[in-house]
Amino acid sequence: MHVVRDALRACGVNVEVKTDHFAPDTEDVNWLPVVGKKGWIILTKDKQLHHNYLELVRLLQSGTASFILTSGNLTGAEMANAYTRALPDIKKMLVKFSPPFVATVSKQGEVRIKYTFDGLINKAGSSRSRRTGKA
Repeated sequence: MHVVRDALRACGVNVEVKTDHFAPDTEDVNWLPVVGKKGWIILTKDKQLHHNYLELVRLLQSGTASFILTSGNLTGAEMANAYTRALPDIKKMLVKFSPPFVATVSKQGEVRIKYTFDGLINKAGSSRSRRTGKA
């Protein structure tokens, strides 16, 4: 049932599962700040986050480092494989970049920074100026 958790723990990673601390229907606005204050990172398969700027802003406001699988149709074993393969790069990223940030993890375990808070604000500003013609 907890294939990803077990695989990461086998690699020596301390893993917390969201539902061990929060009810399954807890709104993001309620659990994200708690996770941020604890300094935990977020691993998720919620591919809708790539395009939902409100959710991205919430992730960034929580102060967390978040890693999102780019493919939402993976089995537990495939997700575990992606995250364990990505683990060395995740660790490097956590040293190189200060949270908050959002990164993606591919099925092959490739990790890329997607958004930092400043980057998202800049992107939103440039999108707005393109639509309105204002700088």
